[in-house]
Amino acid sequence: MTETASLDIPLIVSFGAPYEIALGRAPSSDERFGSFSAGLYGGPVHIRSPGTTHCLQVNFTPPGARRFFRFPLSELADRMVPLDDLADRDLLRLSDRLGEEADWETRFDIAEDFLETRLRTAPLACAATGRAYARIVASGGRVTMARIAEEAGWSRKHLAGRFREEIGCAPKAVARIVRFNRAQALASGGRERGWADIAAAAGYADQAHLVREFSELAGATPAAWLSAFR
Repeated sequence: MTETASLDIPLIVSFGAPYEIALGRAPSSDERFGSFSAGLYGGPVHIRSPGTTHCLQVNFTPPGARRFFRFPLSELADRMVPLDDLADRDLLRLSDRLGEEADWETRFDIAEDFLETRLRTAPLACAATGRAYARIVASGGRVTMARIAEEAGWSRKHLAGRFREEIGCAPKAVARIVRFNRAQALASGGRERGWADIAAAAGYADQAHLVREFSELAGATPAAWLSAFR
């Protein structure tokens, strides 16, 4: 299975065989993960399992992940990190509790209670960074970084530093993924559209630009990705 670039930051609690995961290439048996989290990555992530596996997965937005994990998201960027390596006793206890339950309804209740309590007591994130992130997403990745910095009252260098800490990557990388995900949504939305039309609607310079971005962020041509998606 291949996951394409997105703005989701997952927390995965596994109950079965481990996952073999690699960034941008085929995984090997030396790269096995049980329960883990992962930061933003500007490329495809390839996943397989040598056995039967199932898990509980929570996807966070970057601002939500920053509050939940309570450490700079630069520490997760371009990485998969086993739960044991996060040095978070509460998360380890959650994993143990979920593993003791066989009933999914109970697991969901436990996870929901944990998430609500954890986020309710979490320190507030940087509001200006959150607004800048929301602005990029709302614009479809089209707003300029100069405008974002101006609206935040920061230099572009300071903006980039805040994003690396609070979001996990530079603001331009966020905008790039937003445009890519928009193109994916347009292509898979059920309405037949040509790739040139999708490229224009998603904010790309032309179809060739779209093809290059799919190659880097999905590891496939647009047509090959859409065929696999369907």
